[in-house]
Amino acid sequence: MKRNVTFEEISDNKKYTHDDLAKISCNGCLNCHECCDFTDDTIHLNPYDIFLLSKNLNLSFEEMLGKYIDLTVIDYVVTPYLKKDESSKACVFLNSEGRCNIHTFRPGFCRMFPLGRIYEDDGDSFKYFIQVHECPYPNKSKVKIKQWLGIENISKYEEYVLSWHNILKNITECANDNPDLLNAVNTKLLSLFFVMPYSYEEDFYDQFKERLNTWSK
Repeated sequence: MKRNVTFEEISDNKKYTHDDLAKISCNGCLNCHECCDFTDDTIHLNPYDIFLLSKNLNLSFEEMLGKYIDLTVIDYVVTPYLKKDESSKACVFLNSEGRCNIHTFRPGFCRMFPLGRIYEDDGDSFKYFIQVHECPYPNKSKVKIKQWLGIENISKYEEYVLSWHNILKNITECANDNPDLLNAVNTKLLSLFFVMPYSYEEDFYDQFKERLNTWSK
């Protein structure tokens, strides 16, 4: 998603890889859950997020829809996101103690925070950056980014993230050229990558690549 700000405005003007140290650790968010309090439709979900939620909650995409997740449109693309609790306005998975009920399988957006990603124009790589105005927690300490993300096989995950980014980018770029096809494209995207169940017994990335081949035909 493009933002109408300069990189210098929102970052420390540095770009990081997953092997770099960054000053983002917040002591387990002790007594703080501000980033979960007012989420609206900002926690966008990709297929891997849905895979983890579905597997751990033992619910299909359709069963989660309306209860835990909903749909919005970002840059012409239909995108699932985590819902907020209607009474508290906080993330639907924030419990009464101010802790995350799905922390071990939380979405990628949550894992990164307060990091963001910046993609190269050629679509072949991306780097992480610190969103310096997002997290109010004081006295942060340095931590290696791949440790902060806590994702197994980080290289495989980043390859997948890049592929997914390029799919969404291509849809956005084609939207102005072929608006009549947009509904059909979004329907196919939603069905192929989200609604169609994944096997929990098989590697997610292998399944994603199979669907990617179908998408490209």
